[in-house]
Amino acid sequence: MELVQYAEQRGFDAVWQADSRLVRDAIVPMAAFGAVTDRIKIGSGVMDVWSRNPARLASTFSTLDDLAPGRVICGLGAWWDPLAAKVGIKRDKPLRVMREVVEVVRRLLANEEVTFDGEYAHVDGIELDYVYQERRPKDVPIYIGATGMQMMELTGEIADGAVLNYLVSPKYNSEALAALARGAAKVDRTVDDIDRPQLIVCSVDRDRKKALDGARLLVTQYLGQQPHIMKASGVSSDLLDEIGKVLTWPATHDEVVRASKLVPDEVVQMITASGTPDECQAKVAEYIATGCTCPILYPLADDVRLMIDVFGPGR
Repeated sequence: MELVQYAEQRGFDAVWQADSRLVRDAIVPMAAFGAVTDRIKIGSGVMDVWSRNPARLASTFSTLDDLAPGRVICGLGAWWDPLAAKVGIKRDKPLRVMREVVEVVRRLLANEEVTFDGEYAHVDGIELDYVYQERRPKDVPIYIGATGMQMMELTGEIADGAVLNYLVSPKYNSEALAALARGAAKVDRTVDDIDRPQLIVCSVDRDRKKALDGARLLVTQYLGQQPHIMKASGVSSDLLDEIGKVLTWPATHDEVVRASKLVPDEVVQMITASGTPDECQAKVAEYIATGCTCPILYPLADDVRLMIDVFGPGR
C-alpha cells in the first residue's frame, strides 16, 4: 500500500495486481490500493474466468468501482495448466468461454438486465442488485491477458485492452499486434483503438550482477513451468528441455536454484528488463517501440522505490 502511494506521488498511471498462481488473491489488495489512493488506476493483471462466474466477477468489479470510481480495470485471463487441472478446472474451449464471460460481465456492469444461455455462461434475468445504492453504469473497461495468437485476435475483437504478457521478447510484440489488428478489423476498429499495457519483469540495481541474479530465479521458474510463454519468446527448446529435467511442479526453491545455473545472462536480459538503471530503461523502451502503450513493471530487486524513481514520470 505504501509503494502504491509512492508510485502515485511519482506520477505513475496505474498499479496492477496479479491473481494467477496460488499466492495472493487480487481483489483484497486492489481494494486496499483503492482505499489509500486518489488518482492512480487499479487493474487486475489478470484474474481467471473459471473460478469466479460472470455474475460474481461483475459484482466484484462493481464493488471496486464504488470504492475507487472510474479507476478500476477488469483484467481477465484464461489461466494455465497444470494449475487449473490441479484445482479441478477443465479449460475446455477457452476462446468461447472468454467471449461469453466478457459479454455477460460487460452487460451487467452497463446496468443491464441480462439473460444469456451460452455453452459456458448461463444467467437468467439477472442484474446487479444495488438495492438502496444509486443505479448507474460502471465505468470499468475490460482487458484480456492473452499470450496465444488466437486469444490475442479475440482480444482485438471484444476487449478494451490487451494485457501483453511478460517474459517474452520485444520481437513477440510484432506478432501480437498483428493478431490484435486482425481481431479489431472484424468490428471496424484498428489496433490503435486497443490499449496495450505490458507486464515487464524489472530487476534494477546499481550492481548489475545483483540485478541479473534477482531476475534469474523467476525466469528459471517460468522456463520450467510455463514453456508456452517461453516458446513464444524464442527461447531454445534445448534449454527448456534441460530445465524441465531439473524442475518438477510445483518446484521447490532448491530445484529452481539448481536449474537457474543453466540460464545464461543473455536469456535473462532477452525477456526481462534487468541490469543497471540505464539498461532497464533501454529495455523497456524496446517494448514500447514494439507496441506496448504502457509498461507494467514487475519489480524483483530489493529496492522497489529505486525502480519507481528510475521510471516515474514525476522523477
